[in-house]
Amino acid sequence: MPVADDVGTEVGTEMGTDVGHPDIGSLVRPGADEAERAAEAALRPRTLREFVGQRVVRDQLSLVLDAARRRGRAPDHVLLAGPPGLGKTTLAMIVAAELGASLRVTSGPAIQHAGDLAAVLSSLDEGEVLFIDEIHRLARAAEELLYVAMEDFRVDVVVGKGAGASAIPLALPPFTVVGATTRSGLLPAPLRDRFGFTAHLDFYDPAELVRVLVRSAGLLGVRLADEAAQEIAGRSRGTPRIANRLLRRVRDWAEVRGDGSCSLTAARAALEVYEVDVRGLDRLDRAVLDALCRRFGGGPVGLTTLAVTVGEEPETVETVAEPFLVREGFVARTPRGRVATTEAWRHLGLAPPEPVGTTLFD
Repeated sequence: MPVADDVGTEVGTEMGTDVGHPDIGSLVRPGADEAERAAEAALRPRTLREFVGQRVVRDQLSLVLDAARRRGRAPDHVLLAGPPGLGKTTLAMIVAAELGASLRVTSGPAIQHAGDLAAVLSSLDEGEVLFIDEIHRLARAAEELLYVAMEDFRVDVVVGKGAGASAIPLALPPFTVVGATTRSGLLPAPLRDRFGFTAHLDFYDPAELVRVLVRSAGLLGVRLADEAAQEIAGRSRGTPRIANRLLRRVRDWAEVRGDGSCSLTAARAALEVYEVDVRGLDRLDRAVLDALCRRFGGGPVGLTTLAVTVGEEPETVETVAEPFLVREGFVARTPRGRVATTEAWRHLGLAPPEPVGTTLFD
């Protein structure tokens, strides 16, 4: 069963916001308009049975939750790792819903001091689920406090300063931490080891994305042709968030310039307007490939030079465009910089140069 638009989207709520599992509309990023907020809330699956894809993760997580319910205890802490848009936030919400518990939401960047985290932890009720998005970005002092809280269900409150300071242990009711990270390698081992269950989310295949789109179209009241669903799925980079976003843009085109039906013709026309090509590349992706091939003869090119050429920050190129281009075989990393592959030249309709032996590195 499909995943909502912006499934797994980074939560922008304030630190420690208690959303309660029925109220998922409050989890969208601040600044989203009411239409987007309502659409995102409506499209998110509420149970593991509704969640499409990630079969292994669903089976494993279902076992963890069922066993905890049978024992009448809070389940082990859960770590959800994987690229953006695959359902980490949605799964955290489902964990709370399946347990019949409320969900407290915060994020790593929002917790700058140990005291911030202590305030959140000390306000938790028994059985609550604490969702920490981008948990690898927690401050070091907060990490060390979280170690003790997750393992011993207590926090040490420091009273006083200097030589007269003393630590008063404060017992916490049993709770479950659900952490989400897009960069699990940055998690320190002591924190990673305290999670009893770690789930690695993978990209979706086109058939799964078609199921996501069909469900989403039904919830949005959109007439979506099978061919259009396949077309959108093929351009969605294996990511439900992108699939639902493109579906809404196709719906817009169909309502404004078409007959209201999302046919194959409407899907292709809309995706052309929004500059998403048949392989799912957008404007930035094609700009990177164009710079590599046309400006620099295929490379190698340093990241900073490439970013300046396309008018973006190096971090944007590295984290937004490059992962997909490398995964799809359009770009390779070498000791001297980024190199366009033969596939990149062909995608741009250009003749590739003579192959040059190059040792590739991750």
